[in-house]
Amino acid sequence: MNRSLFLGGIPRTMSRRGFLRACAIATAAMGLPMEMVPKVAEAASDPKRPSVVWLQFQECTGCSESLLRASHPDIATLILDLISLDYHETLMAAAGEQAEQNLDNAIKRGNYILVVEGGIPLKDGGIYCKIAGKTAVEIVKEAAEKALAIITIGTCSSFGGIQAANPNPTGAVGVSEIIKDKPIVKVPGCPPNPHNFLATVLYFLTFKKLPPTDVHGRPLFAYGRKIHDHCERRPHFDEGRYVEQFGDVGHRLGYCLYKVGCKGPETYSNCPVIRFNDVEVWPVSVGNGCYGCTEPHFWDTMTPFHKRLPNVKIPGAGKGIQASATEVGKVALGVTAAALAIHAGVGVAKRLATGSKSEE
Repeated sequence: MNRSLFLGGIPRTMSRRGFLRACAIATAAMGLPMEMVPKVAEAASDPKRPSVVWLQFQECTGCSESLLRASHPDIATLILDLISLDYHETLMAAAGEQAEQNLDNAIKRGNYILVVEGGIPLKDGGIYCKIAGKTAVEIVKEAAEKALAIITIGTCSSFGGIQAANPNPTGAVGVSEIIKDKPIVKVPGCPPNPHNFLATVLYFLTFKKLPPTDVHGRPLFAYGRKIHDHCERRPHFDEGRYVEQFGDVGHRLGYCLYKVGCKGPETYSNCPVIRFNDVEVWPVSVGNGCYGCTEPHFWDTMTPFHKRLPNVKIPGAGKGIQASATEVGKVALGVTAAALAIHAGVGVAKRLATGSKSEE
């Protein structure tokens, strides 16, 4: 069974196996058991699934570019098979008045998922970002009115992004600062991993609701743990082995990048697990520290990027897990002995209380 796809007039095909593989990747990203793959696939192929309207404002188009670089599934599958995209000004063939008419038609039909890429300026009436004579504020309010839900893709639409960095001259904000009456889920990152976005959409299609989120509105399946907790360089951190400067011996040996600015201990994301571009890499794996780009206002809170965070307690060289294994073992044995003594004491007390000479 093949599914015919068209991108820019060029037919593409995707096998049933490829389709199921895409659904399996999204299912795993959501933290769901593999038994859910058929249900996710059913939701993804349902002809009644809602369409997607994708708006772009103050941004670099990096989030869309990350989708273009995605594979397994590729961009054609993402857009034309799994998420029925009705409007995306960068990828659609239409331009000018025809493109705006497409947007108007999609909004009138309603019942779509609204995806927003880019920050939204509020200063001076929002004049710093206008499309077809309308400000970004006007466009997002109009589009949100008939949307089923909103997904903000990237840190710009989620938290304001680089244009919101101090002193924020255009008064840029994320969508949630403007729209208060619609469910919003944020998929931040600069750029975010395409699979996190796809999994968020498919979660909505499968369960008819947005996924559980953290206090910042990010899906827990993707942003529920710190990068530091599942980083492949974590054993080096625990053992006190650090890169002291880029290019040194520790850097070449793959030691922890914390001392040269890695923000992994304060950043929530699944980057070490999902990785990017189907080649199993992410910034830390290729020797550059995490910049904390999934966090609110990271341009202000995480800079300078190559200086260590001040409040993270680190083990010194020779004071890691291996060095203290003997001490830990002694403590563990001591605790066990104490616990056995307490248990024995309780047993004696019970026998005295009941007058029994023995107890099962």
